[in-house]
Amino acid sequence: MLNEGTVSLPETSARGYGGVAGSGHVAGDGTYPTWGALRWLFFFRLLLVVGLTLVLSPNNVDNPFVTRANANMAWDVLVVYAILVLVSGLGLYTRWPSRENQVALAVFVDIFIFTLLMHAGGGVTSGLGVLIAVAVAAGAMMMEGRLSLLFASIGTLAVITQQVYMQLQGDLPTMGLTHAGLLGSMFFAVALLSHILYRRVRDAESLAARRKVDIDDLSKLNEFVLQNMSTGVVVVDGERRMRLMNQAAKDLLEAPAARPGEALSEISPEVAQWLNEHVQPAAVQGGSVRIDDREIKPSRQLLGDYRAAGVLIYLRDNQELVKEAQQFKLAALGTLTASIAHNIRNPLSSISHAGQLLAESDSLHEDDQHLLGIIRRNSLRIDEIVQSVLQLSRRNQVAPQAVDLTTWLEDFCTDFREAHGLAEDRLVLEHAPAPMVEELDPRHLHQIVANLCENALVHAGSPDAPPTIRIRLARSEPHDRTLIEIIDDGPGIDDETAREIFSPFFTTKSTGTGLGLYISRELAETNGIRLQYSRTQPTGSCFRLTFVG
Repeated sequence: MLNEGTVSLPETSARGYGGVAGSGHVAGDGTYPTWGALRWLFFFRLLLVVGLTLVLSPNNVDNPFVTRANANMAWDVLVVYAILVLVSGLGLYTRWPSRENQVALAVFVDIFIFTLLMHAGGGVTSGLGVLIAVAVAAGAMMMEGRLSLLFASIGTLAVITQQVYMQLQGDLPTMGLTHAGLLGSMFFAVALLSHILYRRVRDAESLAARRKVDIDDLSKLNEFVLQNMSTGVVVVDGERRMRLMNQAAKDLLEAPAARPGEALSEISPEVAQWLNEHVQPAAVQGGSVRIDDREIKPSRQLLGDYRAAGVLIYLRDNQELVKEAQQFKLAALGTLTASIAHNIRNPLSSISHAGQLLAESDSLHEDDQHLLGIIRRNSLRIDEIVQSVLQLSRRNQVAPQAVDLTTWLEDFCTDFREAHGLAEDRLVLEHAPAPMVEELDPRHLHQIVANLCENALVHAGSPDAPPTIRIRLARSEPHDRTLIEIIDDGPGIDDETAREIFSPFFTTKSTGTGLGLYISRELAETNGIRLQYSRTQPTGSCFRLTFVG
């Protein structure tokens, strides 16, 4: 329920926009690289080991990268590299050392190993120096800015050192140092471009994370608004299967267990038939469906021009629509009648007092006494109407509190029996042993139950033979809601009269005001209680109070 003046939103992301760190980190704890990125790096290095094993195998006599004399050296280096990669996988599994250290160690090891492989292949001219560029690029994309330049610097120094070593050995080709310088320049270019790509990817991930938070929050807000609408909403797809249904629709269709994907015809055959008749765009909208004792007025909104697009169905309780129209009429009438009631009480009090004084005269004729009796009875009736109108104008003054209905009904039955002189077997209370606590205004509940019990005494029996009234406190199925039923053994109410009993000023007795049941229903709905009438079999009446919250 929406409380007046407050809106309680469902729990959303605790961080909101703060779910993305200010530096653009999008990992679960706001740091990068993530363990997922490290896993991809491990698989990439493992793939390199497999590829280099196939290319640099000593059995490959046509190897274009290494000479026959250096093949064994390359193979030994590759075996060491494979062991180091597997060890890095163990560190990834144990998550030690830290993620940043694991990336740095992996890049340093790769630069060192690829430099040795390049040396085994005869230097930069072998083409294996490109592997160092791959290692630099991987490190630049996984680590922050200046570290990428550090990787490029180390790679350049490794290439130059290898070339200087070959020069000292007398094996350096004429253009070796030039190639080494160009290769080092390529390392820096790769590092810078990879870092730019890294920043853009991080910014894109950061934006995507913020948008995801926005979408999640909006989705939860939409769901909250939809679930708290008083209008029933049902969304079905082109196959007429339910995709979404709010709580109001479940209550109206009496389908609390409806699940997405279930056929609409299984949830409510009446609404499914209505939809088949009104699904065409040119179909005239209208009609209603009856579910048990409710008349529901549906309307539809097509979600597209084709059947596969689905349909949005709105469900309104026709009784609620009639009630709303009546509330608009009674709102202005209530203000007027409350003002009139206050102005009537003073002259009415004067008339009643004058009648009492006149009745004390000894010179009045018997016919005059009869006329005074008429004045007295009608004055009391007018005063009762005034009291009812004033109570009706104060129906919104609710002071809810937790009430144990079992204890409360026991006290009520005791007081009501004493006030009306009823034997204990004429007013019987039935309830389960467990306490039932509800939040409501006990003054309003007293007036509602008292009105219903007094209505049973007046209409279901006679002064000589009062009816038997049973007050039953139980739980409903399948909604598990609290029920209070006031059941009598009188003749019951015919169907035509039953449709009008809750209308204001409707009565079947000449002495009644016709406001008792109307006020009872207004007070019940003010406290989140639904008041309904049903006929018991073979005779009798039942007024049911359902606590819907």
